[in-house]
Amino acid sequence: MKASSENLAVRVAIGSLVVGVVVLGLKGYAAYATGSIALFSDALESIVNLVTSVVALVAVRLAARPADANLPYGYHKAEYFSAVVIGIFIGVAAILILERAWEGFNNPQPFDADPIGLSVSLLATVINLGWGWVLLRTGKREQSVSLEADGRHLMTDVLSTVAVLVGVLLAVVTGFERLDAILAAFVAVTILWSGWQLIRQSIVGLMDAAVEPGLLERIREIISASAEGAIEAHDIRTRQAGKMTFIDFHLVVPGTMSVDTAHAICDSIEAKLREAVTHAQITIHVEPEYKAKHSGIVVV
Repeated sequence: MKASSENLAVRVAIGSLVVGVVVLGLKGYAAYATGSIALFSDALESIVNLVTSVVALVAVRLAARPADANLPYGYHKAEYFSAVVIGIFIGVAAILILERAWEGFNNPQPFDADPIGLSVSLLATVINLGWGWVLLRTGKREQSVSLEADGRHLMTDVLSTVAVLVGVLLAVVTGFERLDAILAAFVAVTILWSGWQLIRQSIVGLMDAAVEPGLLERIREIISASAEGAIEAHDIRTRQAGKMTFIDFHLVVPGTMSVDTAHAICDSIEAKLREAVTHAQITIHVEPEYKAKHSGIVVV
């Protein structure tokens, strides 16, 4: 089951490469056919999409590697690093687009609202919309930070492209040629914000952030309900690394309890936690009753 899950993530990442190449070709033609700075900026963003797809593929394959002696906790954080790289590439693209937009604003050039070019750009946007939805759905189900980041960026690309197409048509109708450059700057700001969001979320992951409050409360409830025979659990800690959830805590048992019995309680807790939290790595430190803090999880 785990192998098939990892293969799905890799296949989707490879699919992103194929889609990226196709969309880049379509948007490149649209920019060439119209001579629009805004559509050129949109095509440039597709180059970033292609680069991010490569980074996502590398990260997904790396994150699927099993833990070893060098990285005993696994390679799961590779996806956070990939999201940072994606955010940086997005920032570079935004700067290049802003530079081109500034030149176009100061020296506006006429462009051709070629219907075929605009239609091709619209087709590329529809493809991005469909594939972005696939990436978001798969990334969430497989807990892949890289695929989700790629999907969110594609959705941002869809919104900016729609705005560009509408704006280009308005520029043709009104004759306001500088609107083309203004729209290019809009694309740059939009993807710059997208890149910042990716970097911010990745940094949180790299800092070993705890699981969301709702999941933490569920973990506490499971420990309380499945630790029959123990006294309390305290110092519970969690962290998320890609799809892996790390859980560790101290379990207080009666001092007279045998090692076998305490071990059986731990096994019971672990089994219940793994039913609720997929890809969980659990560490339980057993302590005698005089170590009780009377401030942790009371066993039901």
